[in-house]
Amino acid sequence: MDAILSKSGPGGTKSHQLFLLLKDSIVSGRIRPGSKLPGELKLADEHRVSRVTVRRAMESLTDEGLVSRKPGQGTIVNERPIGATVMTASVSNLMLNMVKLGENSRVRLLEFSYVKPSELVRERLSIPGDERTQRSVRVRLSDDKPFSYLVTHVPESIALNYNEADLAAQPLFVLLERSGVHVDHASQIISATLATKDIALALDVAVGSPLISLNRVVFDQNGCGVEHLTALYRPDRYRIQIDLNRAGDEDSRYWQTIDSPL
Repeated sequence: MDAILSKSGPGGTKSHQLFLLLKDSIVSGRIRPGSKLPGELKLADEHRVSRVTVRRAMESLTDEGLVSRKPGQGTIVNERPIGATVMTASVSNLMLNMVKLGENSRVRLLEFSYVKPSELVRERLSIPGDERTQRSVRVRLSDDKPFSYLVTHVPESIALNYNEADLAAQPLFVLLERSGVHVDHASQIISATLATKDIALALDVAVGSPLISLNRVVFDQNGCGVEHLTALYRPDRYRIQIDLNRAGDEDSRYWQTIDSPL
């Protein structure tokens, strides 16, 4: 786990960088529950930082419930970290994911307005040049802890069927169906990015923290775009699962996703 931390960078201070490294090792299971973390002197030597830096990183781990610092025992990784609920989404069934998210989390609506979308959004939704979109910004929470930052654009002709109060109380896909939209398919791209100041504040992370980035366009039965979504997720509270089956004949075997039943 040796690492030399940079003086500055997208991860913020050295203490925050060390915190992220240790947190990733704990959340991923590389450091198992019940294990004892190395002492401050050893960690300081391994990562070439001061003991003050290590102590601050340990305080952050403790604040998140990932470890417990016990006199005479050292720092122990918690068996079931406090507030460690992780939302899992399968890429195999978009509608099922939406249903589960709606049932297991709540949303905080930050913005609701009608705007002229960017050319990129307009192109991906294939809407006329003079049509506006309803733009919303939402934060989704589990156990009252934020895990996703969502920016959606819906063509105005569809969005007029619901209002701000509706969007604050119900999942968007429910409102789309209530508006007469028959969702048929979607195209999405999954990548990674860093948290900007506003997003970091909304997701309760440091500026520059790594985030999962998902961009999705949802289409109806006629192939018309009905929703453009830009979603940013905290990787410690959200993960993407892909279930695969072997397919093809013996000479041409390949992996394909398994469709999960509704």
